[in-house]
Amino acid sequence: MSRRESYEQRTEELLMPILEKNRFELVDVEYVKEGTEWYLRAYIDKEGGITVNDCELVAREMNEILDIEDYIDGSYIFEVSSPGLGRPLKKEKDYVRSMGKKLEIRTYRAINREKEFYGILKAYDDTTVTIEDEDGEDIVFEKKDIALIRLAFDF
Repeated sequence: MSRRESYEQRTEELLMPILEKNRFELVDVEYVKEGTEWYLRAYIDKEGGITVNDCELVAREMNEILDIEDYIDGSYIFEVSSPGLGRPLKKEKDYVRSMGKKLEIRTYRAINREKEFYGILKAYDDTTVTIEDEDGEDIVFEKKDIALIRLAFDF
């Protein structure tokens, strides 16, 4: 396990009691470098959406734990955020929540000269995702070939 993965995993473990107490869902944790700064980010959600006050509540409580636990080498900025509309599908619960909804899929390589696909999520398993396109045709994608999969939103 890489340093980044261990930081993310430990952060998830420490966040879960805070989130469960407040009935929030953990969407994702990431430890990333942007420019010269390292960021530890937690993305949270709840039925009806997350507010700034929800993020502040979790951040305040988690900052105290981070100061005590001190398991991350070097300096970093801790942020708590809503996952936003364009959040990618990563976990089982993301796929469950998205069944029957319109998705955007981008592939690493072109398939029939296309790299962007839109359709209704019909099925998924550990290795594949199936959508129904606008012509009613099922398209099956290998998860390893998918660069991005998220809910499609029309403006």
